[in-house]
Amino acid sequence: MQIPWRRACPARLLFGRLVYVALQGPSVSDRPDAAQRPEVLVTGGTGFIGSWLLAALTARGRSVAALVRHAGDRQAELGTWVDARGGNSELIVHVDSDLTGDLGLDDPRLSSVRDVYHLAARFGFGLGIDEARAANVAPSLELVEWAASLTHLRRFVLVTGYRSESDTWRRVVDDGSPAAWTTALAAHGAYETSKMEADVAVRSRAERLGVPLTRVHPALVIGHSDTGETSQTTGLAETIGDLRNGSLPVLPATRGTWLPLIPVDWVAAFLAQIVEDDSSVGGSYPLLDERTPPFTELIAQVASHLGVRAPRLRINPAILRRLPSRLTGVTGEQLSFISADRYPMESTNRVAARMELPGYDLDAATRAWVDHLVATDFGANPG
Repeated sequence: MQIPWRRACPARLLFGRLVYVALQGPSVSDRPDAAQRPEVLVTGGTGFIGSWLLAALTARGRSVAALVRHAGDRQAELGTWVDARGGNSELIVHVDSDLTGDLGLDDPRLSSVRDVYHLAARFGFGLGIDEARAANVAPSLELVEWAASLTHLRRFVLVTGYRSESDTWRRVVDDGSPAAWTTALAAHGAYETSKMEADVAVRSRAERLGVPLTRVHPALVIGHSDTGETSQTTGLAETIGDLRNGSLPVLPATRGTWLPLIPVDWVAAFLAQIVEDDSSVGGSYPLLDERTPPFTELIAQVASHLGVRAPRLRINPAILRRLPSRLTGVTGEQLSFISADRYPMESTNRVAARMELPGYDLDAATRAWVDHLVATDFGANPG
């Protein structure tokens, strides 16, 4: 089922903010103490999804505490960025936070928080499992326990990867044995395994503490659906860079291989509104566009747009796994994301339909994203 999306435009965003002011009275920014009493907490606010979420939340008039490493150094830059994308930086209070140290949760300004969004994580291939757990599991549990102590808590939103909803990981979680997790670690690496461990641990802890939890699982997040803007240049973006440079002779793919896409502004809009949907408590929502073509077709379309030749050869990722990474240029961890898995979208589609989220053209969004990558030299020249 396709979601009945509508197309967004800056005028609509401005009109929406004016309507909000008219219906709600004086805006939050008109109250001098509003930013010092934030109602939303966001970890990972300087990340790709997190920064767009800050813009989306503050555009809706919500005051936000952003837990940021070296907050003082990032405040001005992040504020300018948010304002330029329709948000309101005056509604953001920055709290110094370290994912593997002091999260900053003892800041007295956070006592007014109602909604918690946990996006922060340490991403990287080749991590050791202990360092991955220290960054991705332990802080998640600490945050849930802190949220349980809040007087006005309405929702805890855990943002993790779409792979957690795959049949592959469902079998591991359902088994639950140490042997199953050890096998998964060997196959998928420390990063993905630690994210799955965090997902399971947060669910269990939230249930025990009575924390109203919603889990959201974005797929491969591309740039803004209109402008293509992105700060994410790893993963598929690297593959596109190799394609453009003529250094992608073969695709790691089978006929059913699929890497589902979703624009970052749509993800941010979904996240900003999910806490207002009471029925989403306890829900799990993969965010991906079902119109994404198979991987080989996607690469062919991108190659055509770039004016280069698409690789004619493809090789099963399972075979590549058996070869040394020094020969293939990819690791087993990277290959684990390349699969034919499909994901249950019924609950996501129902909620998104109720939200009436703005629509977009996926093909146009993909081209805009590729154009932005090329224009910024794949992140080397973001200006």
